[in-house]
Amino acid sequence: MDRLELADFLRTRRERITPADIGLPVGTRRRTPGLRREEVAQLAYISVEYYTRLEQARAPHPSREVLTELTRALRLSDAERDHLHQLTGTPPAPAPGPSRVVRQSILDLLQRLPQVAAIVVSADYEVLAWNDLAAALLEDFSALARRDRNLIRRSFLHPRPDGKRLYGVSNGDKFARTSAQNLRVTAARYPHDPEVTSLVTDLLAASQEFAELWAQHDVTAVPTLCRTFEHPLVGPIAVNCDVLDITDRDQRVIIYTATPGTPAEEAMRLLSVVGTQRMDAPL
Repeated sequence: MDRLELADFLRTRRERITPADIGLPVGTRRRTPGLRREEVAQLAYISVEYYTRLEQARAPHPSREVLTELTRALRLSDAERDHLHQLTGTPPAPAPGPSRVVRQSILDLLQRLPQVAAIVVSADYEVLAWNDLAAALLEDFSALARRDRNLIRRSFLHPRPDGKRLYGVSNGDKFARTSAQNLRVTAARYPHDPEVTSLVTDLLAASQEFAELWAQHDVTAVPTLCRTFEHPLVGPIAVNCDVLDITDRDQRVIIYTATPGTPAEEAMRLLSVVGTQRMDAPL
């Protein structure tokens, strides 16, 4: 453990937090920038003496529990939390489950792509965010219960009347295999997450196909670069499929784009105008 680096890091993080940030009166007798040591100790549920010794590079190795409380008390970012653990030689505890909170910058990005259909999915394939064109191309996720927004669940447990998978996608069987392989990796990464466990249990109980894929223990998936959707309004739409990883949240942005000058581009343009309304609905 690098005690001197740890001491300097804690002090600089403490000094950047103002009393107002945690709801304390500023007062007129403060000579220390940011919070006092006793205030950080109180927020972290540790003794003032122990925290003081940490900043003086004299304390013994802090436990993982202490590091967790210091991360919260000092309002550390994910990168700062990892750095804190590196300084102490203690790897951070694994996340209990897949993150389901999408960063605001990613939400803003989706809305700035009006000619592109884009969704954000969690590590277990729950659709967490989408833009208007994605709702028009796939379905209006806002009208679904959260449980029904899971793409693996819909692929294996909710086939379409015509027997095709998920939105009539041309390579639905390949998506099924790929999603099963990725879900096995997710289940190993988050073995104690109840939602991941419940999803796997439901799929094993209700889908013989999934059970057979699961039993193969395959974890290597080849990405799909092109897909064709059978849309009920505009017919087949061939799109490019690109996936961007959000590594710090264990999420993926899936982007569907039409090649310029193709019929698919005109179909996507029509969907951007029509949105999720049904043109065959009675007046």
